[in-house]
Amino acid sequence: MIDLGRLRALHAVAVYGSVGSAADALGYTPSAISQQLAKLERETRTALLEKRGRGIVLTDAAQQLAATAGQVLQLVEEAELTLEEQRGQAIGTLVLAAFPTAARGLLPAVLPKLIDEHPALDVRVSETDPYEAVAAVGRGEIHIAIVHDWHNTPLTLPDDLSRVKLGTDPADILVPASHRLAGKESVRADDLVGERWICQPVGSICHDWLIRTMRKAGVEPEVVYSVAEYQTQLAMLAQGIGIGLLPRLGRGPLPPGVVAVPLQPAPSRRLYAVWRTATTRRPAIAATLAALKAGWKSRDTA
Repeated sequence: MIDLGRLRALHAVAVYGSVGSAADALGYTPSAISQQLAKLERETRTALLEKRGRGIVLTDAAQQLAATAGQVLQLVEEAELTLEEQRGQAIGTLVLAAFPTAARGLLPAVLPKLIDEHPALDVRVSETDPYEAVAAVGRGEIHIAIVHDWHNTPLTLPDDLSRVKLGTDPADILVPASHRLAGKESVRADDLVGERWICQPVGSICHDWLIRTMRKAGVEPEVVYSVAEYQTQLAMLAQGIGIGLLPRLGRGPLPPGVVAVPLQPAPSRRLYAVWRTATTRRPAIAATLAALKAGWKSRDTA
C-alpha cells in the first residue's frame, strides 16, 4: 500500500513546483521531502524525478501519480470532515492567518476565549498579507484568513472560497505635528499634492489603494518610504518624515508629534474572514468564525 504521507509530499512538489517550495508549504525540510520521494520511488518501482538543467522535475509518471494523489487527499479530507462533523466538536489543528494590524488589534482578544472554550482545538496563527493569505487558503495551507480590502481595491476570491464580513476599519491621514496640514479639520486628495508618502510596499492592498485613490483625484503620489509595518511608519512620522494613511485597527495611541487628520471622502477598509467552502461544516471552522465575529463586535462596542 502506498504511504499517504509520501503521496502528500509528491502532490506538494507538483503543486508548488519544487522540493524546496513543497517543504516550506508542508513545514518540513527539503531533505525530508526528498527522502519521502525516494521511498515512494522504491515503493512504486517508478522513477519520479529527473534532472533538468540545475534542478529536478517530476517525470510524466510522477505527474500522473500526483494528480491521483490530489484526488486521494481530497477523499481523506472529506472523511476527516465527516468524522469531525459527527463528533460535533471543534477539534484538530486550525491555522488562522491575519494581516499584521488584525493580528495585533483583534486576535489577542479572540484567541484566549477560543482556546478556553475549545480545548481540543489546536489553534495556530500565521501573520500573512491578504493576497498571500487568500492563495494559501485556496491551497489548504491555511484554514481561515482574516483579510481586508478597500472600496476601490476589492479583493477577488476564487469560486471555491467563502467569506463573511467582520466589520469596517476607518483610516486617517497621519502627519507630523509641524506639518502644514496638522491643524486642518479635514483634507481632500487634492490637498496632498506634492507630499512625500510613507506606504506599504508595492503589491500590497494598501499600496494599491493609495495609488488608485490619488490618481482618481488627478494626483500621482510620490511614495518615497516603502515600509510594511505601521509602527515603523509611526516612528518615522514622529520624527517629521513624510505623511501616511493608517487604519485605526491595531494602530494604538499616536506617539507625540503625530497628528491624525480626517480625509474626505472618509476611507475605510472592509475586514473579512475567508475559508474554503468545502470545510464550512467543520465545527472548528464554525467555532472560529463565531469567535472572530464576537471579538469584532465586542471591540466595536467597547
